[in-house]
Amino acid sequence: MSKLSIVLLVILIILIIAVVALYFLGKKAQKRQAEQQQQLDAMKQTVSMLIIDKKRMKIKESGLPQAVIDQTPRLMRNSKLPIVKAKVGPQIMSLVSEERIFDSIPVKKEVKAVVSGIYITDVKGLHGKQAPKEVKKKGFIKRALEKAQEKAGAKPVK
Repeated sequence: MSKLSIVLLVILIILIIAVVALYFLGKKAQKRQAEQQQQLDAMKQTVSMLIIDKKRMKIKESGLPQAVIDQTPRLMRNSKLPIVKAKVGPQIMSLVSEERIFDSIPVKKEVKAVVSGIYITDVKGLHGKQAPKEVKKKGFIKRALEKAQEKAGAKPVK
C-alpha cells in the first residue's frame, strides 16, 4: 500500500469515530433536554406581571440571585441572556425569557405569562395595543443584490 492510501485510510477511520461519538453525545444531550423540559412543564404557572424592562445581558450583570449565577457553567457566564425585569405582585424580579418569545414581550405593559421558576416560557394575555414591529432597513449590499436579481429576472418585480 502506498503512503497516500494509508493516510487516507487513517483519516477515514478518525472521521468515522468522530461521527459515532457525536451521534451518541447528541442522543445523550437530547435526553437531558427532554428531562429538563418535563421539569419546566411540571412547575409552570400563569402569573400576571407588569414588564418594566427587557435587555440581553451577561448573567453576572443581570441581577439574578447569586445561587443561579454560581450554578451556571463557566462557559455560559459570559454569554448574553434575554433578561426581563418585571413587577410580579409587590416584588420586582429579574426573570430569564426564552429566546423565541423575547421579541414579542411588550415593555411597560401588563401581561399574563407562563412562568416556571425564573424562566418565562410563554406570554399569553397581552393587555393594551401591541406596538408594531420595527421594519429593519436593508443594507446597501442587500439592496444592490435585489436590484441585480430584478434586472436579471430571477426575482419578480415589486
